[in-house]
Amino acid sequence: MSNQLNQANKAAVWDLWQRLNHTTIDQAPDLLHAALHTDVNWNVSAPIDQIMGVEAVIADFWLPLRRAFPDLKRAPYVFMGGIDDGSTRYGSTAGEEWVSGCGYMTGTFVNDWLGIPATGKKTNIWFGVFYVMREGKIAEAYLQVDVLSVIRQAGYQLMPPAPGFEGGKIPGPLAKDGILLTEQDPLESRKTAQLVGAMAGGMRRYVRARDGGDLRSMQQNKYWHQDMKWYGPSGIGGCFTLEEYEDFHQRNWLHGFGDRDIDAEPRGRAMGWIGEGAYCCGGIWDGAFSYNHGDYAGIPATGKLMTMRDFDWWKREGEFLIENWVPIDMIDLLRQLDVDLMARLRDQIEARKRGAAELW
Repeated sequence: MSNQLNQANKAAVWDLWQRLNHTTIDQAPDLLHAALHTDVNWNVSAPIDQIMGVEAVIADFWLPLRRAFPDLKRAPYVFMGGIDDGSTRYGSTAGEEWVSGCGYMTGTFVNDWLGIPATGKKTNIWFGVFYVMREGKIAEAYLQVDVLSVIRQAGYQLMPPAPGFEGGKIPGPLAKDGILLTEQDPLESRKTAQLVGAMAGGMRRYVRARDGGDLRSMQQNKYWHQDMKWYGPSGIGGCFTLEEYEDFHQRNWLHGFGDRDIDAEPRGRAMGWIGEGAYCCGGIWDGAFSYNHGDYAGIPATGKLMTMRDFDWWKREGEFLIENWVPIDMIDLLRQLDVDLMARLRDQIEARKRGAAELW
């Protein structure tokens, strides 16, 4: 029964996405009314944040997005779903029905969006989303959009250059096998989820006070292919080997946010911990994850307890994890460090009007 339910939920979301790709801005509200619960809890990366109810989703999120990008089309490259078993340490609920995916929305940027000046050019918006399904409709949504990438494509740089690769579109699975519209082998699904769980357990072996910049306690080479690909958000960038992943992301991150297994409020929302075939997904939304005990991205440590909006999609190849897509809400992360990136954007826009030099 759970497999049938999962297939029906995926089909409902996939149908909605295809219809939205081929509808006018005036027709979209009817599709959303049919696919979303009236009291849907809709959450988007900063500066949008939480929206409650289908009418507000249409008025405050979907219509402004479509007016900015009238020809917007969604092209996911990972799409999957499943029933949460409740095993995540962040306290997800067993039995919840999830559908998730990541990829790109692409459209011509003809009207300003979120204060970002329109360019008149094709713009690629990296997204990752988790939906909670109830009775065949979307009851909750958690949507990451790489707003910083849109801003960069518009010609503004709000953070120091990323340590990893940044620019262009983040690739999808090399095997082009991430759209899981059909039922997957449950043994393969379990194997993938177990490997990801073991990898996460290895990360928790790191102890900041003991290990510092030495990452060997995590033994990540046991879980990742040496030529793994890790695709992070704007501000972090992409890493194309395990060594790059450690040098460009992990050491910097652990220097700023190196606590593991922290037990603190707020618990936030746990995304569905789902293995399906060779893929696994999971994440947290506004969950406490570390104190800020070191500088990060040039920002001095604050000592604050940090929450995070962080999603993952992993691909297993044989006995190792080979690819990982990791949207993180960097605007929300930095505003907790008392850095308002949207204010930086407004300042840069005004400075450009005056012909003044720009600084992030």
